[in-house]
Amino acid sequence: MSRWAVILAGGVGSRFWPLSTPRRPKQLLPLVSDAPLLADTITRLAALIPAERTLIVTNASLAESVRAMLPQLPAENVIAEPRAAGTAPALAWAASAIVRRGAPDDVMICVHADWAIGDDEEFRATLARAADVAERERSLVTVGIVPVRPDPGFGYIEPGDVVAGARRVKRFAEKPNRETAARMVASGYLWNSGIFVWRASDFLDEVRALSPEVAPWLLLAQAGDIDRFFTDVQPISVDEGVLERSARVLVIPGDFGWDDVGTWAALHRVRRRDEFGNATFGDVHSVRASNNVVHAEGGSVVLYGVDDLVVVSRDGMTLVTTKELAAELKMLLDALPKDVREQP
Repeated sequence: MSRWAVILAGGVGSRFWPLSTPRRPKQLLPLVSDAPLLADTITRLAALIPAERTLIVTNASLAESVRAMLPQLPAENVIAEPRAAGTAPALAWAASAIVRRGAPDDVMICVHADWAIGDDEEFRATLARAADVAERERSLVTVGIVPVRPDPGFGYIEPGDVVAGARRVKRFAEKPNRETAARMVASGYLWNSGIFVWRASDFLDEVRALSPEVAPWLLLAQAGDIDRFFTDVQPISVDEGVLERSARVLVIPGDFGWDDVGTWAALHRVRRRDEFGNATFGDVHSVRASNNVVHAEGGSVVLYGVDDLVVVSRDGMTLVTTKELAAELKMLLDALPKDVREQP
């Protein structure tokens, strides 16, 4: 059996405006290191999965940019979705592609392109353990992150009975309020990371049995008809369409500094900080300033006597807000004139 990596790199996202645009979304931006998030993901997985068995599922409009960024990948390994249809169809297509190009029992390790990982070696070791469990138990395995805070921004997983070095998933919980999140963390819940590991054939079996939104169109995926598959399939997430309906889901804990880089404020957790707690990128100078997040492209940013701000500067556009309000950029964008909001 071979092991494959499937990297989900779709979406255009607005939470990193004004840096992110439809042509240059979050996964193509250098938000955590000097390299784009997607390039960091490829580098992180390279010691575990070779380039020829690494698939990237992205929007058709981004496919050429992704191929240009990652010349080490075969061009056909960048799967261009003609229509965004959610993670269940995306992973069903990837599983079918693996069966066509490899073998039904090959294992697919599924991750997203826009995470920060603190310990790459432990990340790879955890994925390898999950693959061992998936192969041995013929189960759908997810990696639940050991929480470091009661965060209401994540979904949660309640572990159940112990099974062969893993735990059955007792239930998936939607994003809670902060008080409920604190109770969940105290009770041993894990963050729902979106890391999935399974044999391609096992996953497709569950899709056929449990997902009427996707199953009728699997023959199109098997035939490689990407246009008709993504046009006809019903959009749905893999959590809702498969995992929450399946009795074959196991979870193993992961503790490797995972963070879903969801807002500008999140960069304060994952970027290197100076002695005053400022997390910066580009030509940034701060005096009597602390705990700020600053991203400067194409110019300099100077901070003096301010704390807890987010400052983003690019191509004549500058955003200044607080870390607290950085999660509400959609409300800001809705209030802006279109010519400001949609600058290229």
